[in-house]
Amino acid sequence: MRLSQAVEWTLHSCVNLAWVQGPVPAARLARLYQLPAAYLNKQLQALVRADILVSVPGAHGGFRLARDPADISLLDVVVAVEGSEEAFRCAQIVQRGPGGDPNVDYRHFCAIAQSMRRADLAWRRELAARTIADVAAEAARHSPDAPERIRTALAR
Repeated sequence: MRLSQAVEWTLHSCVNLAWVQGPVPAARLARLYQLPAAYLNKQLQALVRADILVSVPGAHGGFRLARDPADISLLDVVVAVEGSEEAFRCAQIVQRGPGGDPNVDYRHFCAIAQSMRRADLAWRRELAARTIADVAAEAARHSPDAPERIRTALAR
């Protein structure tokens, strides 16, 4: 499975927004990592639609977290950007194989489909168990000055 770059961009943006007070323009967030502002803005709008971010209009507007960082899971962000569809899509090729019956739905019996579904669920459970607050705290433990560096960079 391969996630788009937008997942990384939006997760970093959420962590950065957890460290600042008030809204931050998409262009300023993009400038931190030399990202294309228009594309980041489009991804941030997806987070607004998912009630992860709030878009604040006006001269001092931008984006801010819509909820407490402890209430936003990594899965929330991934689903907002990538969608909720499972990674594996069973095409039921067993129906066409030796002894297969085209009238039987094999998705519930196929050992491969079941294994892939369990793997997808484990991945989703892990992402659902980690929040933006968890990641922000871990990042700050590894680099204690990171929150202040981000606040300073975003204040410009």
